[in-house]
Amino acid sequence: MSDLSDRPTIQVTASDLELLRCFEPVIRFTQGEGFYPTGVEPYVRRCSLWIHHPDGSEEPLVPEGQLTMRGLVEQRPSPFGAIHFLRFVPPLSLAESREALAAASRLRHQSGQVFQAGAGRLTRGGLLPRLVDAGFSATLLLRGTVPAVTAAAAQLRYHAMAQEEGEYVYHGRVVRQGGWTILQYWFFYAYNSWRSGYHGVNDHESDWEMIVVYLYEADGRLVPEWIGYASHDFHGADLRRRWDDGEELELVDGHPVVYAGAGSHASYFRPGEYQAEVNLAVPGWVHMAREGWRRFWVDVLGQPDSGQSDFHIPFVDYARGDGLCLGPEQLEGWTPVLISEDTPWVSQYRGLWGLYARDPISGENAPAGPMYNRDGSPRPSWFDPLGFAGLDQVPPPPQELALLAQRQAELRQRQEALWEVVAGKTTELQELGAELKAMEGNPHLAKPYHELEKRVQELSASATGLLREQAETLALLDSLSDRIEHVESGAIDDPRAHVHHLAAPVPPATARTSRVVETWAAVSISLLLLGIAVLVITSKSLPWIGIGVLVIVFVLVEALLRGRYETTVATLTAVLALITAIVLVVEFWKMALAGVLIAVALFLLGQKARELRG
Repeated sequence: MSDLSDRPTIQVTASDLELLRCFEPVIRFTQGEGFYPTGVEPYVRRCSLWIHHPDGSEEPLVPEGQLTMRGLVEQRPSPFGAIHFLRFVPPLSLAESREALAAASRLRHQSGQVFQAGAGRLTRGGLLPRLVDAGFSATLLLRGTVPAVTAAAAQLRYHAMAQEEGEYVYHGRVVRQGGWTILQYWFFYAYNSWRSGYHGVNDHESDWEMIVVYLYEADGRLVPEWIGYASHDFHGADLRRRWDDGEELELVDGHPVVYAGAGSHASYFRPGEYQAEVNLAVPGWVHMAREGWRRFWVDVLGQPDSGQSDFHIPFVDYARGDGLCLGPEQLEGWTPVLISEDTPWVSQYRGLWGLYARDPISGENAPAGPMYNRDGSPRPSWFDPLGFAGLDQVPPPPQELALLAQRQAELRQRQEALWEVVAGKTTELQELGAELKAMEGNPHLAKPYHELEKRVQELSASATGLLREQAETLALLDSLSDRIEHVESGAIDDPRAHVHHLAAPVPPATARTSRVVETWAAVSISLLLLGIAVLVITSKSLPWIGIGVLVIVFVLVEALLRGRYETTVATLTAVLALITAIVLVVEFWKMALAGVLIAVALFLLGQKARELRG
């Protein structure tokens, strides 16, 4: 257990609201953020409620301006496959779209909250990831997406709502599980503008984000031990940090600091620019083929391993913390709203909290509420808040010694029982072994001999298994004793021993790239595709050689601009040498096969000749 003298604590008898206020977070946004945590009721009042039928048709159930929280949870029987969803931004005409874009631009400049990306995300990946990214971008033409103008209209509607309501809201929940008191802070945003505003993965109406604080009881007070932040690409234990981890967790007067991603609203422990990756779903045989090539390239040819997957797209999540700050002792404070399973809109509305964009991979579809997934199934972070941060196997610190001692006593009892069972089986094996020895040399006892031999083998295997368990239990008892001694001594564990993948901001892109590299990254894929198109049109047959030369030229230009020319040339040389070898084998396979056979024959002849001399 770590030092508690500098931690905020609160009486166990405190109300749920007092608990939430004691540990409520400070959220720091990136300059240019257009949406902040708000209450659900003013949002719902400005929405219309729709249903998407299984046949693909849609119809409004409650028009905008008439929807209430009670109306939201009204039971509406629907066929299997139907989807209920809210719509914050109504369909816009061309003139309304132009006006929304112009008005949103004016609003951003008047507020001074203009986002500056710096060097683009494409400069952070090589040619192949950008080619994969081009394919991902092309899918936006085919799958359901939220129109770009929706972000501008949503910002205007949210701004008007914020001006009228004037509150920054978190929805707080307190739950007790496994000896922990768990505080969940749910943040609702009217819109996720990651794609349209910050070159991210997706846009969607509404957004739910969450952080969670884990408290344990000591001497009648509740003490914070862990805190978890929901974030891209991270799961389980990687989401949490220990309260005393000063390098990872920033505190302001005992309140945890959250750095929110621009547009995505994902939560981070440290300020900076985070590289998120979208891994493409490719067939298993593709991964197997790539792994086979990697082994051949590294193990056989001795070439360096890049260590990167080719089937991912890099995106940047900007969590700079240089914009608005919300929370205790900040310019803007919180308005808390308590929620639980007894809150009707939490438990009774299973639909989406924004537009259903018909996106088959769901990235552009609005999310469901804090209690449910998009398909209406229970959300794990709600029903299993300990498992959400990988704490379902971690006892509260005051309970650890008792649990260790209990487990130690159980194993010692098991060890004593094993000694008795093993001793009995050993005696029985010896008796049966003597009986088998006595039966040898008597042909008329062959049948009972083989039956008894089989029984001995089974008994021996059972005894071996018990002896193995005995040895493993002894080793486990030693480790339990070491852990008990460690805890009793008051030693402090490494606060990040549980982390497998640590979220860390990447160095600023401007320090690693130039304007030329950024321009090349933006236009290179289009130029490559146009070049291939020209070759296809102008060639009488498939121009494989021309395409190959064009690709090599682009790879060399890429390497030259990024300062990796020598490494790339060496790699290309190895690849071309390999291709040449394959061509020679294909063209002269008979001679190659004959050469191999002759070499093997001479080797075997030499081996046998040495044996004859020996």
